[in-house]
Amino acid sequence: MPASVATPWIVAGALLVEGAIGWPRRLSHPVVWIGGLIARLERRWNRPEQSAKTRRALGVLTVLILLCVAGGAGWGIERLAAAAPFWPGLALLLIWGATGLAARSLFEHVRAVSRPLTAGDLSAARCAVGMIVGRDVEAMDEGEVATAALESLAESFCDGVVAPAFWFVVGGLPGLFAYKAVNTADSMIGHMEPRWRAFGWAAARTDDAMNWIPARIAGALIALGGWQGWRIMWRDARKHASPNAGWTEAAMAGALRVRLGGPVRYEGVMTYRPDFGDWARPRAHDLQRGLRVYGVACAVLLISLIAGGFAWPR
Repeated sequence: MPASVATPWIVAGALLVEGAIGWPRRLSHPVVWIGGLIARLERRWNRPEQSAKTRRALGVLTVLILLCVAGGAGWGIERLAAAAPFWPGLALLLIWGATGLAARSLFEHVRAVSRPLTAGDLSAARCAVGMIVGRDVEAMDEGEVATAALESLAESFCDGVVAPAFWFVVGGLPGLFAYKAVNTADSMIGHMEPRWRAFGWAAARTDDAMNWIPARIAGALIALGGWQGWRIMWRDARKHASPNAGWTEAAMAGALRVRLGGPVRYEGVMTYRPDFGDWARPRAHDLQRGLRVYGVACAVLLISLIAGGFAWPR
């Protein structure tokens, strides 16, 4: 393999591998390994008797450790691939690159909500959506289930597909693995609750920075996938508390001409969020439409990577 392996064609190939095969459920995913390291560091360093300043500093150290461990692992695999004959080296890059992408698994998780919701089995749909969102699902109606699933689909399109692909192109396997480590840390400790506010500050801010460009690319891809949504994305994206999540959620609302956002309940506490879009709440058929928009957006990303490979310096 050549010394420079972070090419759009390699990333496109990894997307195809993940889309065709996915990750075997019987095998432990590398994200689980990173999650185990994060949990161990959090238990050891995020102690309530320590000051907020100390916990914040230890949180910064945690992110630096994750970047070194994950990035170092990616660098080591790239060196093995570069030293190997062409086809084994290529296979090594594609397989390990596919571990950082989640296009297929995201589609399958949301489809698992769409199927029972379309069939009128609200109880099964609530159970399925509870696997992908953290909000209370027990009393959700059809529109709330569809809203939760569409918001998860839109936001995870950035976190699980576009951002990993972006950092894979920019930084090779070290960039991809570093992003996945930071994103996993944000999901585990980057919260505003008192326990994590100080310790998880660095993880949350680093994740925001690493998603800034990919979120806007992802929003544009969703608008392209739905042939509309630009106006709502530009108008409503900044309403979101996150500097990034609003771009994909507003784009999805505009692409489907539905209204996302609004009040949700977490652990019995109602949280009021801004609305994205001007139309009615989504229904079961809108979730099916959202999956089609997602599929087209993934296809546009793949085509863009293939086309970009022709212009990539060799």
